[in-house]
Amino acid sequence: VQLVESGGGLVQPGGSLRLSCAASGFTFSIYWMYWLRQAPGQGREQVSGIGPTGYRTEYADSVKGRFTVSRDNDNNTLYLQMNNLQPEDTGVYYCARDTAGVIAGQGTQVTVTS
Repeated sequence: VQLVESGGGLVQPGGSLRLSCAASGFTFSIYWMYWLRQAPGQGREQVSGIGPTGYRTEYADSVKGRFTVSRDNDNNTLYLQMNNLQPEDTGVYYCARDTAGVIAGQGTQVTVTS
């Protein structure tokens, strides 16, 4: 199993980023997939999840209305569109196949600062 995130970076408050996660080594289309994040000095928290078909999605209250999760099962890719980013969104974002992050990528850094 391999999960490789990309798309992180440095952005000002109010800005946007789109994270991608390329999945391989398993049947991507049958799994719920998740985005987790870890802020400095804190544990990992679930930001979003998406069902196998993409019909069902879930979000942490802190990102509802700002973040959108999606997936492309034909290309085994998971996405997270992040709009109106705020400093509290700063952290390492992980693509994961489970909510605990046991099977997760190496993460991509998102820094929101003016």
